[in-house]
Amino acid sequence: MKYMLLIYADEQAWTESERQQCYKDSTDIAHQLKANGQYLAASPLQPVATATSVRVRNGRPMVTDGPFAETREQLGGYFLIDARNLDEAITIAGKIPGARKGTVEIRPVLDIPNLPTT
Repeated sequence: MKYMLLIYADEQAWTESERQQCYKDSTDIAHQLKANGQYLAASPLQPVATATSVRVRNGRPMVTDGPFAETREQLGGYFLIDARNLDEAITIAGKIPGARKGTVEIRPVLDIPNLPTT
């Protein structure tokens, strides 16, 4: 089953050296997952200040700078994995460096027929 692991944290909680170590550790985890046949994708995101939100109301798009909601933790990156079950996904999520300073939300991916593949 595919799981999306969404990594949330306060962007200000990381020093630059901690952030660089997080990227290195996350890359190592991605390589381990790849070796186990579980890696599908992963990437950090640019800072929340670069976000743009789009809402369509009454058929008209409304574009605003920033994330949809003001929160203490922001979406900072993700892993897309293939795991046997939720317990295995939880084990993997616990290894992600972002879990030490923030939260990793685990969401099963809904398969929709006929979507394009990469």
